[in-house]
Amino acid sequence: MGDILVGACSWTDRQLVASGWYPQGRRDAEGRLRHYASTLPVVEVDSGYYALPRRRNSELWVERTPDGFRFDVKAFSLLTGHPTRPEALPPDLRTRTADGALLDEVWGRFADAVEPLRKAGRLGAVLFQFPPWFAPGAAAERTLEECAERTAGWPLAVEFRHPAWWRADRAEGTRALLTALGATAVGVDMAQGLSGSLPPVAPVSRPALAVVRFHGRSRAWGRGSKEDRFRHDYDVTELAAWVPRLRRAAERTDELHVLFNNCCADAAVRAAETMRELLA
Repeated sequence: MGDILVGACSWTDRQLVASGWYPQGRRDAEGRLRHYASTLPVVEVDSGYYALPRRRNSELWVERTPDGFRFDVKAFSLLTGHPTRPEALPPDLRTRTADGALLDEVWGRFADAVEPLRKAGRLGAVLFQFPPWFAPGAAAERTLEECAERTAGWPLAVEFRHPAWWRADRAEGTRALLTALGATAVGVDMAQGLSGSLPPVAPVSRPALAVVRFHGRSRAWGRGSKEDRFRHDYDVTELAAWVPRLRRAAERTDELHVLFNNCCADAAVRAAETMRELLA
């Protein structure tokens, strides 16, 4: 069975810092990360989606974490086809025309920023979370192929938000497509019965790594504020139901990342700690 690493999708979230999870004296930037890394073995850098990450930050993250710790970095919004405000770009790029040259520049800067993590063996995955309108089809497959080409040598992971990708009659085709591209399929836990609900599966498309992200089970998924969308306290029965799926996935891969994205107060880190106990 592969290693199962359980963590949260942020260690800097304002509500987490205010929750009291970090002890006194460890609430500055360095102290937070050192404490987190002493408690949980993997974290997602979700801030990479909202603004291009910086190389210097990656260098500091390497210095402040032990060997074997993993960072899964969420790809910048422009790279996954999401609307991106000019203010999210570095100042020198904000007045540039939104064309292929700008996209190439953003790709280059993103790659440079995560390189210290990759070089140090801390880069667990680069997560490309595609938007809800990214539906299966020839155009989407071309986009995925281009993404795989640009990320050659990276631990590429792909999360779909359009439910048709993992519909029962095409799930095997989706898994085969990602396998052919050398990409890790990302499974999700979320509220069921909504128009955008994805099934609770833990697909394995790459023997080196599998990823499952727990988004909470809010009925406000896809609307409302961040707190509305992700507010959920997992109870132990909800988490225990996932244990057999996660163990089956771990049997087919070298490393499994289980990440909690219900980032309201300390809900995500508490759920991560409970899941680790259940899996142990």
